[in-house]
Amino acid sequence: MTVLVTGGCGYIGSHVVWALVDRGEDVVVLDDLSAGFAWALPEAARLVRGDVGDRALLDDLLAGGAIDSIVHFAGSLSVPESVGDPLGYYFNNTVKSRELIASAVRHGVKAFVFSSSAAVYGAPEVVPVPEEARLDPVSPYGSSKWMTEIMLRDTAAAHDFRYTALRYFNVAGADPALRTGQASRGAAHIIKVAAECLCGLRPGISVFGSDYPTPDGSGVRDYIHVSDLADVHVLALDRLRAGGGSLVANCGYGKGFSVWEVIAAVERVTGRKLPVTVGPRRPGDPPTLIARVDRIHREIDWAPKWTDLDAIVAHAIAWEEILLTKDRS
Repeated sequence: MTVLVTGGCGYIGSHVVWALVDRGEDVVVLDDLSAGFAWALPEAARLVRGDVGDRALLDDLLAGGAIDSIVHFAGSLSVPESVGDPLGYYFNNTVKSRELIASAVRHGVKAFVFSSSAAVYGAPEVVPVPEEARLDPVSPYGSSKWMTEIMLRDTAAAHDFRYTALRYFNVAGADPALRTGQASRGAAHIIKVAAECLCGLRPGISVFGSDYPTPDGSGVRDYIHVSDLADVHVLALDRLRAGGGSLVANCGYGKGFSVWEVIAAVERVTGRKLPVTVGPRRPGDPPTLIARVDRIHREIDWAPKWTDLDAIVAHAIAWEEILLTKDRS
């Protein structure tokens, strides 16, 4: 059988495509290349350039029943951008997801893995954050992910259709074999920013907030290596194919690192000092965001390999150096 991966030329999507191909899966990637790169894919994956909201194209891809499962990444992903363009985000992330889900039902695709986000929680009241926490997104991006989760829940209740929604915390790092990694410009998370700084692409890095109620005053986040996250998607797909029920699960390690701890790791791994400036808090940033992860370990037989912060940092920096030779136009 064949897996359709939407947005498979992007950061997380390309890692999942590589993980699927590595184990012999037949993979079709649907991507409009607005944010992804064709070179990020293995040769064995078939790329179809197109829009995930194109009903005729989806019908053409899903007709005949060869595709038995979908892993859905396609969409817009900038929180600040979503605040300025909420309708664009609801169209691209929610309306188009509705079209994809409807096409899956129409063509009998029963297994669906969805790329969701911890942004659905907003500023959580309980840390580590359980999946049962109140959902209160503070951005249209988070709301668009929540709306898609609702559509998946209701579709599964009405049809022979099962899904897994994976709520990512802070994804970082790159493929340890350096076949793919994060290539989008303007990324905001600290590890990517630090890697770009070391490669001369940024003049320095900023620490937003020094007075949080955390051990060193900076924000604390749960970082998950992108290759471990890719493995979660493959295992979630296996579970659905084997008849497992629908599932919503956090994706993280259940532990956090502060911004200053990340900076120290970068300097430790590279032996170089980073130019750092300290500024005020950003509106809406919670002091600490760590996943509760007992559900994903209980439901999916997942053993993460890359939980060491230095390894995450080392892979991210090595990829950034390779990326200097890539065409990102």
